[in-house]
Amino acid sequence: MPDPLPTRPATDLRLRKHADYQRAYKAGRKQFAREMSYFFAMRSTLPERKLHPSESLLDLPTGPRIGLTVGKVLGKAVDRNRIKRRLRAAVRQHASLLEGLAVDVILHPRKSALTLDWPVLEREVVTVFKTVRKLAARIGPA
Repeated sequence: MPDPLPTRPATDLRLRKHADYQRAYKAGRKQFAREMSYFFAMRSTLPERKLHPSESLLDLPTGPRIGLTVGKVLGKAVDRNRIKRRLRAAVRQHASLLEGLAVDVILHPRKSALTLDWPVLEREVVTVFKTVRKLAARIGPA
């Protein structure tokens, strides 16, 4: 039986370039959730970025892009990678909550994300995405 909801590949959702992270940090405001902090910025409010010669205007994403930052303060590489794997799985599962928004979201988990029960971590990601959707609606259409 085919999957009823087509899912976008995780690569479409990724915030990739350092310049894009920096633009989101400058244009956005730090928000706080229980187990993580996050930045978000509507892409329509971001300053323009010069395109690399290998990029084209057709390749620019139109939907949401999500980035993760897990600093060394959160533990050794094994712990940081586990946090990133858990967050990527939760983001992939609930990215549809941001569907249709031209928004960049950067998640900064706390160390507790390593040991949180899976349903709690999922609920945290859902809460962040719903808050972003609500704030994006207040800002206006992209």
